[in-house]
Amino acid sequence: MYNTILKKIREAKTIIIHRHSRPDGDALGSQIGLKEAIKATFPNKKVYAVGDMVPRYAFMGEMDEVDDAEYKGALVFILDSGELAIVNDERYKLGSYIIKIDHHIVKEEFGNLEIVDTSFESCAGLIAFIIDRIHLRLTDYGAKMLFTGIVTDSGRFRYDSTTSRTFEIASRLMKYNIDTNEIYNNLYLDTLDMVLLRAKFTLKFKLTEENVAYIVTTKDELEDYGVDLFSVSRTMVNTMGGIKGIDIWANFTEDVDGKVYCEIRSSKYNINPIAEKYGGGGHKSASGCCVDSLDTAYKLLEDLNNLIKEEQNG
Repeated sequence: MYNTILKKIREAKTIIIHRHSRPDGDALGSQIGLKEAIKATFPNKKVYAVGDMVPRYAFMGEMDEVDDAEYKGALVFILDSGELAIVNDERYKLGSYIIKIDHHIVKEEFGNLEIVDTSFESCAGLIAFIIDRIHLRLTDYGAKMLFTGIVTDSGRFRYDSTTSRTFEIASRLMKYNIDTNEIYNNLYLDTLDMVLLRAKFTLKFKLTEENVAYIVTTKDELEDYGVDLFSVSRTMVNTMGGIKGIDIWANFTEDVDGKVYCEIRSSKYNINPIAEKYGGGGHKSASGCCVDSLDTAYKLLEDLNNLIKEEQNG
């Protein structure tokens, strides 16, 4: 199947790379890393990376502006996306051939060719592995983006999805001219405002009867904080992590339209089925979804509470 990817790349004159909306470091890292590798190997091809951006990862670069006409006959990659509903820019439908590459638990099958491997800690790690297998060249910038994606989705190599292969791939990427200090500073150095906001969230979380930690941020509170939804939803979820006795934690953030973005984490339990129940997905220990209201978010919270209760009594 890897040879099929190379064959399709060789055949295509135009290649357009998509990923999910509200991207994290892994989505952007895998997307930009693949673009750089294809461009370096086949400099005469037109290769684009498209989609929205979030301020948190602006340091990783900019997306391309692509006319609809470019999609005619184009090879389209969709990365780091378990289902089509979360893919940013629906123009992927205009391409002639779609290749899906992902590392999440399968929620929906799509595309002409699917490569899904949940044993990888990140989509960036899987892309780096494929690049090596099909002998694509890579630039320093591409290696930097792939390394950044691996770092973010492995939790700085701390999550249990990290394996010896993770370090092997990271080691190969570090042979390129990349500044790991610059990457870590961009990812983890906070402004004073963000440090103070994190302190507020640390004091804000509550516990269910089974010690599920959770934070609820209403749309009015979000406006008062003066930061984007992503900075609250994904960035603040782990203020509840790493605390003895708390094995599941969840962050619920209400958007201006009333929808609630749910980020769920666990150090012990498989919380992915609950995320899937509410239309989301992800991994056993890190999943998410978007629900229609805070009332639904509280039902999800009740399910998380019952998960612990059932596991302890079972």
